[in-house]
Amino acid sequence: MQTMRIVFFLYDGLTTLDIIGPHDVLSRLPAVEAISVAKDKTPLNADTRALGLTATHTIAEIDSCDVLVVPGGTEGTRIAAADEEILAWIRSMAETATWITSVCTGSLILGAAGLLDSKRATTHWAAIDLLAGYGAVPTKERVVIDGNLITAAGVSSGIDMALTLAATIAGDDIAQAIQLGIEYDPEPPFDSGSVDKAAPRIVELAYGIF
Repeated sequence: MQTMRIVFFLYDGLTTLDIIGPHDVLSRLPAVEAISVAKDKTPLNADTRALGLTATHTIAEIDSCDVLVVPGGTEGTRIAAADEEILAWIRSMAETATWITSVCTGSLILGAAGLLDSKRATTHWAAIDLLAGYGAVPTKERVVIDGNLITAAGVSSGIDMALTLAATIAGDDIAQAIQLGIEYDPEPPFDSGSVDKAAPRIVELAYGIF
């Protein structure tokens, strides 16, 4: 079986669950090489500034992949989306990648790289209106597949995206086994995980937090 290379892109100010959730799923697939890539190997801060991550490879060292995962972040997304070196590298990855994926506002980085034109895509609910500016067709689904592009909505939806992709790559049984292994069986204490369900005061509070 040929090894599949899955690249998890890191940048300063990313949201940790955006990348850790998909990593915990996809890195457990059979016959994969899971690596993290950033502009350099300087320790990077998460958007909370409470955690740090360091990439195993630099963008100069990686010129191709089978799967690319781009996370979102708060201020970090805006900075990454304006960095032409990052965007050029993402475009080069997309030329041969089998799957291009994003979580949360990571789709805005893909958009800045020119990969969302006429594509159905999603992102965090607070940024959904920005997608059209990149030529995308905004879609308020949790996971959106358009060709070889898979975008996930906010933060925790990256796990759903990764399980969806895992099933496509390795079959439903493997994906379900991974789901069981990470015990992804959510029973949230509140039914406010969607902007359509949350009370207006909760939505306003969330804007202040994120």
